[in-house]
Amino acid sequence: MADKRIGIIGLGRMGSAMARRLGDHGLHVTGWTRSGLPPDQAAAMGIESAPDLASLCQSSDIIILALLDDVAVHAVLDGLAGTAVHGKLIVDTSTVSPQTLRSRAAEFERSGAALLDAPISGGPDMLLAGKVGLYIGGREEDYRRFLPVAEALSDRIHHVGGLGDGASAKLVNNMMLMGLWQSMKEALQLGGKAGLSRDKMIAILSGSPAASPAMKARLPVVLGETSAVGFPVSGVVKDARVVRDLAGALGVAIPAIAASLASFEATMEAGFGEADLATMVRLAAETN
Repeated sequence: MADKRIGIIGLGRMGSAMARRLGDHGLHVTGWTRSGLPPDQAAAMGIESAPDLASLCQSSDIIILALLDDVAVHAVLDGLAGTAVHGKLIVDTSTVSPQTLRSRAAEFERSGAALLDAPISGGPDMLLAGKVGLYIGGREEDYRRFLPVAEALSDRIHHVGGLGDGASAKLVNNMMLMGLWQSMKEALQLGGKAGLSRDKMIAILSGSPAASPAMKARLPVVLGETSAVGFPVSGVVKDARVVRDLAGALGVAIPAIAASLASFEATMEAGFGEADLATMVRLAAETN
């Protein structure tokens, strides 16, 4: 692998898992966060800590962003723009608007850097196991440069088109999952009003053709058997709002996703923002 020096900006749940996974594959990983990364915390992840963006950039060939939202991505890109980025490949794995990287492409091209979007489908456990999906948008040569790193992270790699197309693909994928949880909520509500027990409905749905690995994996949350968090309600709300904004800009009606967003927003407002996303379905089943 030619580019063995990897910088990761953002070391939350996904960024930390990515750092561990790449370190286990023999890559030299340097990390930086906007809130600061103490050396002992970096050492626990098996990576080095950069004191600032300039240092991270200097010690990295490929720089990976794992950030919360569009605002955070723009802020980090602003910081990177003031460093020596010539020859660097900057890869954004965040779930953001397709326009976020597109709006910065010319600026970084003038500085001799390349941009690639590669949002991740799956949670930290899947990332540690190398089982996430990667939706990559960007030039073929940039995709080929990133591919060895991508193969260390994922067994489902899709080069879907030009810059920003990876973000679009991730949002489309998310829409199907958002619709799944909304449909399950409505099915349990209707079934409950019709006199069916929750457990009987879960048994039927989990064995039906409509059952998916995502749904089956979160049945313990729906049944109240665990409080483990795979992905929080607040994250779904953030992602659904990105979908809503893109659909609005493109003039596409998305009533199913609008209903799903309203359900997750209500769950967050009820105080469950950091609970697992399937808590939205659990609460609906419990109110029957």
